[in-house]
Amino acid sequence: MKPLQIFAAASLALFAAYPANAGGLEPIHAQSIVLSGISGTAYYTVEENGFNVVSTFAHQGSDAAPIRVQAVLASGECVSFSTPGAVNTAADTVEVCRQGDEVFFQKDQSLN
Repeated sequence: MKPLQIFAAASLALFAAYPANAGGLEPIHAQSIVLSGISGTAYYTVEENGFNVVSTFAHQGSDAAPIRVQAVLASGECVSFSTPGAVNTAADTVEVCRQGDEVFFQKDQSLN
């Protein structure tokens, strides 16, 4: 296993115990995200042009490279991450929203 893969696996294992729920997040403090067998973490930093939300995802048990998604949010904006559900079922979704100076996570299948 390559050092980056070891780091990613260790990070995911560390944060996997803390599922994303509705609640606030402090700058630079990572929050765990679990979507249908895909684990990830998200954190944000305060930038001049908004809050930079950085999310990294990896498929559990895979040697594939993780994927990173970044979004700069102004107040009132959201970004969502989801995995599709089976036929006639809702997707597994996490939404990250900024309201004023706070960032909130909401994990809910009814978001779609």
